[in-house]
Amino acid sequence: MTGIPRAALGLGLAGLIPFLWGALTVLRPDLAAWGTGALGPRFVGPYVQLFYGAVILSFMSGVLWGFATRATGRVAAAGYALSVIPALWAFFMTGGGPVAAAMNLMAGFAGLLLLDWFFWRAGLAPAWWMRLRVLLTSIVLISLLPVVF
Repeated sequence: MTGIPRAALGLGLAGLIPFLWGALTVLRPDLAAWGTGALGPRFVGPYVQLFYGAVILSFMSGVLWGFATRATGRVAAAGYALSVIPALWAFFMTGGGPVAAAMNLMAGFAGLLLLDWFFWRAGLAPAWWMRLRVLLTSIVLISLLPVVF
């Protein structure tokens, strides 16, 4: 992943741990049982993925808002308006049970990738941004699949 600062790549990859852990505990009931006993039921299976996914979509709204501050005029106004969509999506769309919530999170992360592209294309995000975001989003989407299926 040339061009991505090591800190951004490392922290981005570390941020995948709850998604990957959740997927593992969905696929491995023995690991889920251990995790429930050691960490509590909130930190295994779809529960950790869905809660953390909503947190990350909200966090990414803040990142996009920061990008919008680099713009002026109509681009800034559009950037601010678009930046709140991931947080609102997470707030309104992560109820209704784990399967529906996971599907909605997947749609939210896919939509976030489009917003990332908008900010990157407008020159508001770093040149390496899309390489990082495609990598991280792909892993998030794959990790949510066991909850949906």
